[in-house]
Amino acid sequence: MHQMDENPQEPRKGFLPDWKKKITFSGFSKSERKPAEAVRAEAQSQAAPIDSLGSREQDSHAKSVRKTRREGNLTLNIISTIVSAAFITATLFTLWMPGSSLAAGLSNSMVGALSEGAAAGASDATLGEKPADFPVNKIGIVVGHRGNDTGAVCANGLTELEVNSNVATYLQQYLTEEGYEVELLDEFDPRLSDYQAALLISIHADSCDYINDSLTGFKVAAALSGRNKEDSDRLVACLSDRYAAASGLKYHYGTVTTDMTYYHAFNEINPFTTAAIIETGFLNLDQEILTLHPDTLAQGIRDGIVCYMNNESVKVDPAELDVNNP
Repeated sequence: MHQMDENPQEPRKGFLPDWKKKITFSGFSKSERKPAEAVRAEAQSQAAPIDSLGSREQDSHAKSVRKTRREGNLTLNIISTIVSAAFITATLFTLWMPGSSLAAGLSNSMVGALSEGAAAGASDATLGEKPADFPVNKIGIVVGHRGNDTGAVCANGLTELEVNSNVATYLQQYLTEEGYEVELLDEFDPRLSDYQAALLISIHADSCDYINDSLTGFKVAAALSGRNKEDSDRLVACLSDRYAAASGLKYHYGTVTTDMTYYHAFNEINPFTTAAIIETGFLNLDQEILTLHPDTLAQGIRDGIVCYMNNESVKVDPAELDVNNP
């Protein structure tokens, strides 16, 4: 509100009253105008009561703003997590796609861990009762590399496949004479899927390369964490004991490879089928007995299988042949 002079004079015609000649600002004339700092201070002091009266509304508004921000941040975190998971999944899928430049190297480093985890999980699972019609008199023989490649090739032209085939043929004959139902299988035979038999034996031979004089002998292995590990260990013990006696070869400790312990057929066959893989000897230093006496080698394997099937005793301690206990 403007302030007026206490004794205003009668206005003269054509002229403005003296009080109107004074240009007012916030109740003061130009000559009486307060400094800007004082005006701001006064405005703030006048606004304070208004702020105090609306404090509850302001607090409520502030809380609402903070809540909205938290919800927004949470939403962003969820979206970020989903995007990251999708990226990882897509990357793994790409790596495992056939033909991927990284698939081969990555699979070689990961397959052992994945296979061990799957086998360990299966060993913990209860297999239940063996089906009444399970073929307990049936034996499968995988002829190493047959139907796929020749395996190792020696300087003189001898192939691993030739040795494996000769031993497997004799073995089939001997087991048939024992009264078992026997069939020969290729390396990646479709029949291996859920293969049901009393046992499965895969026959291979070791490297042609000469490294030193110690590379001679045989070795047998089952899955590291088989689904019926007790039976697998007993089969390995029987085969090792009887094969050593028949062939005169020694068990070659220290060269059991992941190609043996993670042999592909171990994860393909039926859980109730006991399985093992045997490397009958080294194609270099043991070449003479491998090529000239495949029948003797087959006899040793047959004796080991009969030992297992009849639950015969062995001199070999299975723990000594367990690659988990070097």
